[in-house]
Amino acid sequence: MDERDRKIVAMLQRAARPKLAEIGEAVGMSAMGAKKRIDRLEREGIIRHTALLNVEKTGILLALLAMEVESSEALEKLLKKFERCPRILKFFITTGGYNLFALIWAEDLHSLESVTLEKCSLRSQPGIRRYEIYPVQEVHYDPYLEIRVAEKEDKAPCRVDCGSCSRYKAERCLGCPATQFYRGKL
Repeated sequence: MDERDRKIVAMLQRAARPKLAEIGEAVGMSAMGAKKRIDRLEREGIIRHTALLNVEKTGILLALLAMEVESSEALEKLLKKFERCPRILKFFITTGGYNLFALIWAEDLHSLESVTLEKCSLRSQPGIRRYEIYPVQEVHYDPYLEIRVAEKEDKAPCRVDCGSCSRYKAERCLGCPATQFYRGKL
């Protein structure tokens, strides 16, 4: 990326739909030149356009999960099982006492608790030695996050059946957003 690319990316991050003429003017190019740069950045996988949701305006709760995973094999299985989970925003592999962190979301405290306790939780997976949850109290600088709005399926991407879950039946969980059982607003 050169200086023009950085300026284009910065403008796209500030406003998701700036006019090509504005971008071109800011970087000393025509609108078509700016479009070609943006297309190249997308093609090379440097940027992508996506809709982000404001977690403050939607009332979404966030939590950071810290986990100690016992082996690289257990880590690989965990990452594979949850790669399409709509409640997991990001996984972070780290070094230290906890070697995996996950940023997760839920619409209410009961659902957040379910995501950390039930069969669909990361905590319940084989290979997890230790686990801590840190609910996020405030988000600073930018409340917009990529919350996946999923197509509805019979079973969750992790293959857990919300319909047979006791917390779901007791209305203490809104269910997986990727399933027909989901009772939430997204």
